[in-house]
Amino acid sequence: MSNILEVRDLNVFYGQSHALQGVNLTLGSGVLSVVGRNGMGKTTLCKAVMGLVPVRSGSISFNGHSLAGLGSAEIARLGIGYVPQGRRLWRSLTVDEHLKLVATKGGDWTPERIYSVFPRLAERKSNGGAQLSGGEQQMLAIGRALLLNPRLLVMDEPTEGLAPVIVNQVAEMLIRLGQEGDIDVLVIEQNIGVACSVAEQVAIMVNGKVNRVMDAGLLAADRDLQQALLGVGRHAHDETPDDVAATPVAEQAAPTSHRVYISNPRVPTRWTPPVPVHVIAQAARTVTAARSPSEAVAVPRGDTGRNGIVYVCGTLDTKGEELRFMRDIIKAQGVRVALVDLSTSGKPSGADIPPTAIAGLHPRGTSGVFTGDRGTAVAGMTVAFERWIKTRSDVAGLLAAGGSGGTALVAPAFRVPPVGVPKMIVSTVASGNIGQYVGPSDITMMHSVADVQGINSITREVLGNAANAVANMAKARQTLVPASDKPAIGLTMFGVTTPAVQQIMAELEDDYDCLVFHATGTGGRAMEKLLSSGMLDAVVDLTTTEVCDMVAGGVFAADETRFDAMIADGRPYIGSCGALDMVNFNAPNTVPDKYKGRLFYEHNPQITLMRTTPDENAEMGRFIGEKLNQMNGVVRFFLPEGGVSAIDAPGQPFWDPAANKALFETLEQTVRPTANRQLVRTSHNINDPEFAELVIKTFRSFHARPVKRSA
Repeated sequence: MSNILEVRDLNVFYGQSHALQGVNLTLGSGVLSVVGRNGMGKTTLCKAVMGLVPVRSGSISFNGHSLAGLGSAEIARLGIGYVPQGRRLWRSLTVDEHLKLVATKGGDWTPERIYSVFPRLAERKSNGGAQLSGGEQQMLAIGRALLLNPRLLVMDEPTEGLAPVIVNQVAEMLIRLGQEGDIDVLVIEQNIGVACSVAEQVAIMVNGKVNRVMDAGLLAADRDLQQALLGVGRHAHDETPDDVAATPVAEQAAPTSHRVYISNPRVPTRWTPPVPVHVIAQAARTVTAARSPSEAVAVPRGDTGRNGIVYVCGTLDTKGEELRFMRDIIKAQGVRVALVDLSTSGKPSGADIPPTAIAGLHPRGTSGVFTGDRGTAVAGMTVAFERWIKTRSDVAGLLAAGGSGGTALVAPAFRVPPVGVPKMIVSTVASGNIGQYVGPSDITMMHSVADVQGINSITREVLGNAANAVANMAKARQTLVPASDKPAIGLTMFGVTTPAVQQIMAELEDDYDCLVFHATGTGGRAMEKLLSSGMLDAVVDLTTTEVCDMVAGGVFAADETRFDAMIADGRPYIGSCGALDMVNFNAPNTVPDKYKGRLFYEHNPQITLMRTTPDENAEMGRFIGEKLNQMNGVVRFFLPEGGVSAIDAPGQPFWDPAANKALFETLEQTVRPTANRQLVRTSHNINDPEFAELVIKTFRSFHARPVKRSA
């Protein structure tokens, strides 16, 4: 199979200046980021691929076909889309005219899909190119390129000059393109954080050459290499020196106006002559700093939607009367409310958010939802609704009502907002096993008693209670004062690791709000959800026992996403092998027959523990080790040789040095150690005071003691 893009010994000159010097680069599939300082030849590489600059020597092939001698139009027709630096839009054409001008029939990307990916463009579709903000212009430039339905997308500095929220949106879109696999992407980017987040591999250009191609995670974690090759401290967007302290809010200066002079009004290259003083003076602009103290304080991610909208969600074609009944009650409470229609019938909708607006968020656009087949349509709408909720920052509450199908339709999306945002589902299945719907979130399930079918004496009471409850929860959150102003830590614990967690809490609780999560399958997922929601500042993940049940089929199992929140978070991770010696089952008669003859321990009449074998420990070691390798932040994972639980110690029923050896050695064989990522062996049992002291010392080394706030 041919590589989608292959550049070999490429040389490009500008007059006598040797811009590209024997560049070699290969993109097999997915997303490849190219980074480097200004003037290193990145834009020239893009232009060479697109046939915009003459190539002195070397070759460029696209999907096995040589691009030598082809013009830009021919290259575009072959299937290469181009998002140039500076956007290059037509000032007089509207957004809609830009898109319709390049739209092709029969492709996956249509103007409607572009509008669904970038809703802001839909709002500005009648505005000319000159009337758009920088972020809107970049959205339009990307949309214009996607409408060609290219096989390869070449993007030159797509996040340059954009606000952080737009940067995040562009980054998410690139990640989505890479995952879907229909379009491969070569992205030129100076923002190291974006470059490393959207691609698995990053090529670094230095003085017209590709210095190296390396793993994105390793580059993101290696600040010394970033400094040496790219001249950045943290990332291209964060160059604050380490020794500069943040200015306290109370000491910030009053609003002032000042002149900002840019020494290089145009982005310089290696060949740019010195800029005359009068040009710099003419390019200066006046800036007024008028930030109030309250604006200067960053809002935690967990506060999302505190003063936003309550969304009443469901299929209006079958539950319209019930949903509108609840909507009206919430509105009467003085709470902002909107009706979201998740119908797949294609009937006209009078909802505030119609089905087409939701369906447009499906990876294949509305065609992925309105399929004509009820089963696939509902499945598609479930995916689209979850993705739509992920785009919202104004969710003050969520409310839905329905049967098993309606509950399954809304539940994945309802699990998205952070803990604390009211989420209620009135459901006919709420009196049964609801774990599959609630998961690790704080969804409230209310039994409908009667079927959700019309307003009657029963449903009026139940639906009214639900609507009033959500309305009042949303109002209460508007004035809710946090119970603690201390940073929050998540700690995982089991009964057999309780002494260790208690010792750590006793040392840290004066400075931190210590939240303990029972490692019963949902406990680990709940902790990771809080971390993803911005409601935890750190984790001490001592008890990773849920991996045992995942491997051996126990009742407290994690899933394949265990540790993924820590991977995405990037902050220091402290973990250990707590209770990896046991698989959990219910009463003894529930243990599968295949485990007859194994070593068991009755924890209580309802819980039976089974000792893990060397083979199971090796499998767990590989799983955990591979997850640790994906973490870009500091990692310290402790291996307590004296035992991983209270009953894994000399003289205790689960003491098995051979099984522990298999775990520790597999971890050491799997984990790729770096200065940031280390396994730490200790001779102590996990519950020994010395072990807790080592964990506390390590934690303190990565987390500065919080400054106490004055009353």
